[in-house]
Amino acid sequence: MGPKKLSASDSSEKKKRKGLSMETKREIIDKYEQGVKLSDIAREYGRNPSTIGTILKQKEVIKAAKPSMGTTVMSKRRTPIHDEMERLLLVWIKDKGRTGDTLTEMIICEKASSIYNDLVSKAASDEQPTASTSSQEGPPTPPEFRASHGWFDRFKKRTGIHSVVRHGEAESSDQEAAEEFLKKFEELINQEGYIPQQIFNCDETGLFWKKMPRRTYITVEEKKMPGHKPMKDRLTLALCANASGDSKVKPLLVCHSENLRAFKQHKILKERLEVMWRSNPTAWVTRQFFVEWVNLVFAPAVKKFLEENDLPMNCLLIIDNAPAHPSGLEDDILEEFSFIKVLFLPPNTTPLLQPMDQQVISNFKKLYTKHMFKRCSDITESAQLTLREFWKNHFDIVAYLKLISLAWREVSRRTLNSAWRKLWPDAVAPRDFEDFEEGEEEEEEGEPQPEVEVEEIVNLGTALGLEVDEEDINDLVHEHQEELSMAELQELEAMQHSSVQQQFSEEEEEEAVIPSRTFSAIFRGWPILLIKITLKRTLPFVL
Repeated sequence: MGPKKLSASDSSEKKKRKGLSMETKREIIDKYEQGVKLSDIAREYGRNPSTIGTILKQKEVIKAAKPSMGTTVMSKRRTPIHDEMERLLLVWIKDKGRTGDTLTEMIICEKASSIYNDLVSKAASDEQPTASTSSQEGPPTPPEFRASHGWFDRFKKRTGIHSVVRHGEAESSDQEAAEEFLKKFEELINQEGYIPQQIFNCDETGLFWKKMPRRTYITVEEKKMPGHKPMKDRLTLALCANASGDSKVKPLLVCHSENLRAFKQHKILKERLEVMWRSNPTAWVTRQFFVEWVNLVFAPAVKKFLEENDLPMNCLLIIDNAPAHPSGLEDDILEEFSFIKVLFLPPNTTPLLQPMDQQVISNFKKLYTKHMFKRCSDITESAQLTLREFWKNHFDIVAYLKLISLAWREVSRRTLNSAWRKLWPDAVAPRDFEDFEEGEEEEEEGEPQPEVEVEEIVNLGTALGLEVDEEDINDLVHEHQEELSMAELQELEAMQHSSVQQQFSEEEEEEAVIPSRTFSAIFRGWPILLIKITLKRTLPFVL
């Protein structure tokens, strides 16, 4: 007698059957430990008892595992390092994605390999054999990881990431998109008759507000301190100004915490700050924050500026297509500001077209660094504090906000105007534009150029006893916008996880807690309710 043949329906059902997720496997283990029979569990999940038995044998491994999103199988080749790598990679992708740039498959695969190698190195250093165990074999070597095309497709399917461009397509498509946008932008200017005072650009940038150059002894000491968390010092600023450079808008600032201790100590009211203060655990600009900033800060400021300068009530806001900038932003603008129109830059054209990205943000950060060093110098001299004492105990977020305001005020009109040379050359004053092309910008009185700024910062740092040169300062300016290190990604992931747990906890408390006034109302009404029930039982016709 030959082997039993499966019917077509049985065969298709077998093919459709999917592997159990890690969450489901944990449910099975929990039910078994609570006393549910193995056969009953197998029947509930539609699996063979042997399959359930295999899961129960692996329960310690499954409980200890912290798999990345979408993982269903724990194979011998897939270790906890693989899972942590994918979790950190997803955090990195989200962090890069908030700028609106599209990542390529090649860039993501390179970053995956880099994170994996860093995690392997860290695991090896953490598990160095002690003197008593030096003769024993060390920990097993993790399997080699290849960020192949197949791995990328599986990772993409598990996590649901999108907007990824295949290898070499990005650069050429970006250039073509930029050229096409320039033509449309010129047509729009001619059609609507906009002038430089009426067109604004806004862009976000990250800033580690309490960060010294890498080689300084303060930075070295901070890195060695237990519990040092640089991500706590990371903020996001949204800077905005018009093409003529004579109108700067109050910045949007997003911090990781809503109520900081320094605010209470200095009795600071957030409503009176020279920035719009918002907060979330990642310190990222969200759609809600951006819409609030447009309606509460940007639109009123622009309206006032146009009225004071007797200009037509027309405005164009140019922004990139970052996730925080909703595509239907014009619909979210209040009716009284309906004169504001919004224009989005094409994806991946920020370095080519975005005005704020053309030296404005860089100069702003140099000015901030200059004022930070100057503040350190002034306080340590007048208060007889060492730089270490001042940095650790006296340089807080309130002092930082004052430096932000100073730096933004000192970004020159000429810098803001010349930043439009790529997007709108006709808006740039002829002298500034010509000077830029020749590479020789003249100094206006009281407006030192970037080269002089760096030299002045170096002199201030040297006077403070810091080991810095021009390269250190330029590195510091660029570090603010560099991609996050592995340690920072781990910290950011932990902060996000903590935020989700706190949110669930708060929701549960809101559901569980009954306000005291509700109890009072129940107790006050109880005698009346009791009387009504008694009357209804004895005299049903009364009620």
